Formats: sequence, structure tokens, C-alpha cells
Amino acid sequence: MPELSEGLATLLRELPSRTSPLRGEAAAPIPVDLDTRLELVRYEPSPYLDVEPIYPPQTWEVLQQIVSERRNRERLENVGLAPTRTALFTGLPGVGKSLAARWLARELSLPLLVIDLAAVMSSFLGRTGTNVRRILDYAKQVDCILLIDELDALAKRRDDATEIGELKRLVTVLLQEIDDWPVGALLIATTNHSGLLDPAVWRRFELKIEFPMPDIEAACEAIGRFMSQDAEMLGDWLSILAHVFAGISYSEIELAVRQVRRAAALADGGIETHLANLVREKIALLPHPAQQELAADLWQNGIVSQRMACDLTGISRDTIRKTALSRKASRKKGENSNGRSSELHHRVRRAPN
Repeated sequence: MPELSEGLATLLRELPSRTSPLRGEAAAPIPVDLDTRLELVRYEPSPYLDVEPIYPPQTWEVLQQIVSERRNRERLENVGLAPTRTALFTGLPGVGKSLAARWLARELSLPLLVIDLAAVMSSFLGRTGTNVRRILDYAKQVDCILLIDELDALAKRRDDATEIGELKRLVTVLLQEIDDWPVGALLIATTNHSGLLDPAVWRRFELKIEFPMPDIEAACEAIGRFMSQDAEMLGDWLSILAHVFAGISYSEIELAVRQVRRAAALADGGIETHLANLVREKIALLPHPAQQELAADLWQNGIVSQRMACDLTGISRDTIRKTALSRKASRKKGENSNGRSSELHHRVRRAPN
């Protein structure tokens, strides 16, 4: 009986709780701000993805390399290497940086710890740096992924005259903690403003991954996914929407598509009227030259008739035709120029000494 009693006591001590969800792996509870008592990190034991990410091949390649390194850690250790410990995700808002961190946590079956900047940024001098150090020390104790969203809020350039000494000291804290980051944990930071980051912090990250805005192909895939069961109703509108939304963030695409689906669900009739209105609204926000280029692009690529291009963009058919001809002439001139350059290069290479 004493053995049973001792075993139960040990089990209860190691059971996870709200304040210490990783108790089986780390003795310390989740750190809190000493003044507000707010937890400094959000704990996600099994990150859930509302939608699967859409990235270009080069981005997928790097993300999958991170997964492969972690799954094959022993092979790296056999040759004296360690898996990537730190990665910095850069790009405009809404391109899937935070989603990538959650995807990695899911693929690696690791808990995700997300720094809560609202709780971390204390109004008391010196407290913010202490909060950050306590979070990073906590995350070092377990196999996990720590996500610092909006790193530029914590690690601005130290030559920025508008920043107070407290934030400059915070950069020093981050540098020390990143240098001491263990192999077991993976530190991921994201930023929408890479130019604001202190260069020393930027250099500390082993991987820097740029997340671009979606091109036409990626926009097409995103629209199809966000339309869900209504995707079959899109027809030719899918290509039109993909051209209109190319260069716009995935989050904006999702919001726009959902709004169309809501409007269509509440109104009688099909979805085409609402899609046409959405296209007109988005095109109206573009500068006039961009509207002309888009109208010519839609017509030249055979996506819509000249009349429909005129109706959707508000650009006259005569202007659409002239823009298309001008684009065609520019491309032909570029091709001829490249041909002459190639011929000249060929002659130079074959010229006798």
C-alpha cells in the first residue's frame, strides 16, 4: 500500500494543469506578469488549422526541411550537426506566417507556445525584459515551438532615436537568449516590418523565410478552398477572381469570399451577381493604370470578352484595345532585344582570339 500511495502522489504531481500544462516535462508553471498576473504565453497543446496553408514551392521546401531535420535528428547528430533551432518568417500581414508555425507544430506533434505581447509589454521600467527572459527560459525546458509574433515590437533597431533605453536593453536580452537557445526547442519569430529589426537580432536566426503575396495560381487555389462547397458554382469567375486577387493577402481573399457567400445565401438567385459586384469593388480600388492593365490582361488571355472587361473595370473598349496592343508591342520589342543580345553574346563567345 505505501508503494501504491507513493505512486499515486507522483502521478498527481506530474499531471498537467492549467498553470503547468507541460508538467510532465517541465516543473515550472507558465510564467505570469508579476503585476497583472496575466499569463505571458498562450499554450496550444495540439494546434488546429482552419485551412491548409498555400505557399510557393520554395517556401514549402524550407518548411519541410525543418520537419525532416527534427524527424531525423540522429542522422544529423551522427555527422556533428543539429537541427535548425531558430527561424524568422518575414512578409506582409495575412500571408500565412503564423499559420506556418502552427503547421510545423502539428507536423512535429509539438505543443505551441505563443508569446502574448499585451501581457509581456509592461509599463514598469525593466519589467518587459524580465518577462521576455522568463518566457524564453520556460520554453527552453521542453520540446516545443515558441512563436514570437511581431518580433519588431520587441527587437527594434537600437539606433532608432525614438526608442527609449528600456526597449534597447530588451534587444540585448533577446540576443543573449537566442544565442543560448537549445536544440530541443524551436524558436520561430514573425515580422511584417523586417526593416525595423535590429541587425544583430536579424543575424541570430539560422533561417530566414520570406512569405510572398499570392500570385494568380495561388490566389486561384485559395479562392477555391475558401468557397468550399460553393466552388463548383464559380465557373469562369474563378479565373477572373484569381487575376483580381493576385497580390492580395490570403486573409483579405478569405474575408471577401466569405462576404460573397453570406450575401448569396441571404438573397434569392445565384451567386454571379455578387461575384460581379465583388470584382467591380476590388477593381475600383486600383489606380487607373492598373485598371487598364487588368482589363487588357483579362481580355488578352481570353478570360472574358472585351465587352465584359469593359463592364467589370469601367475601362472603355477602345482603351482596352490600345493597352493590349501596347503591351503586345512591348513584349515583342523585349523579345527582339533579348534575341539580339543573345546573338551578340554568341558572336562574342565564338570570336577568334
